[in-house]
Amino acid sequence: MTETADTAPADAATTAPTPGGEPSSRPDGRRRPKPPADIARSWLLVPGTAPDRFTPAAASRADQMVLDIEDAVDPARKPAARDDVVAWLRDGGEAWVRINDRSTDFWSDDVDALLGLPGLQGVMLAKTEAPEHVTETFDRLGGAVRVLALVESALGIEESPSIAKARGAFRLAFGSGDYRRDTGTSADDLAMAYPRSRLVVASRIGGLPGPIDGPTVGSSHPVLREQAGVAVALGLTGKLCLDVEQLPVINEVISPTPSDVAWAQDFLADFEGRGRVIRDGSDLPRLGRAQKIEKLATAFGVAPAS
Repeated sequence: MTETADTAPADAATTAPTPGGEPSSRPDGRRRPKPPADIARSWLLVPGTAPDRFTPAAASRADQMVLDIEDAVDPARKPAARDDVVAWLRDGGEAWVRINDRSTDFWSDDVDALLGLPGLQGVMLAKTEAPEHVTETFDRLGGAVRVLALVESALGIEESPSIAKARGAFRLAFGSGDYRRDTGTSADDLAMAYPRSRLVVASRIGGLPGPIDGPTVGSSHPVLREQAGVAVALGLTGKLCLDVEQLPVINEVISPTPSDVAWAQDFLADFEGRGRVIRDGSDLPRLGRAQKIEKLATAFGVAPAS
């Protein structure tokens, strides 16, 4: 992906949501916990060359922060950026780190430097094209660090089912910029539907959470809203982000709507009230949808429509 970055469930009834789709704090003044990474909507990329932005970005509305020591960093500056990221994590910071791809000389130094750091929440492996890229990374990091496979090429897309089934794979993400450069594909929604859908299907095959879409470049919120909506319609459940200004839009679009939450609560109440009796063939699918909406609404702090 050539675009570079600038940058446990809670009780939904404790406070009203902000326009970003989540409350900024609880009534007692404490910040609401970040949603867990398996359902995280917004993944904010922050260049490893900007350590002064690490702490503010961690306090932003991003569900997850990714410190980038790959595409966002000139090769000559990668060692220094890696050192700054390691120092911040060692001093109490918490973040994911986008590391260099398995084929580069930087990969080994990246995993060695990150091994055992308590603040490391996981790694985003750039340019993943084979399941062994995931497994070797997972093993080198001690077999306990989550590996988010960033798929950025035609080969990676075609290998995505096996990547999703690889030992250590946590979630898939779409490196849309590099994919377009590799294939000559335009950014048109129809042209990009196949790779996105391929990642959705691969994630299901591998038993992984929904995949994370690539970033939207630019400052237009209507364009961002439209592209995030397309991703949701295709089954993706998160989105990479390049700017904190995009976070409220991404979080809102990828969250259940208040009307959906109200429907889910009403359905579940009725289902319990009738003794959990299945009336027809549509009840089980609707039950699954209602339970999923309720879980996400709780994690994201979305209140039902009044």
